[in-house]
Amino acid sequence: MKKLIRIATPLIAVALMSGTTVSAHAQEKQTPASESRSWNTPPSGTEQAQSAYRDGVEAAQLDKAAHRKIDAKSSHLYLHPPVKGAARDEYRANFTAGYEAAVKHTSGE
Repeated sequence: MKKLIRIATPLIAVALMSGTTVSAHAQEKQTPASESRSWNTPPSGTEQAQSAYRDGVEAAQLDKAAHRKIDAKSSHLYLHPPVKGAARDEYRANFTAGYEAAVKHTSGE
């Protein structure tokens, strides 16, 4: 009988844990398709554009925490983007979009 309990107990535990995982996945799929994306999720585009958006979000949060002037154009990464040539304008545009999204989110709008 003790051998049966030693074998059955872990099997029951595994069965219970795997059942929870299945139900969690089922609940995730019930979210409406029209749900808007999160404010800090970068828009679709190139990896560089998404990185610029995330940099903007992070810069806004750091400026807010350090009580610095809240302005994307005064940020170090806006003034000195980590890209060369024609990609600078695209980086700055995505950086500004991320920065403004973070500012808007923290102000409660």
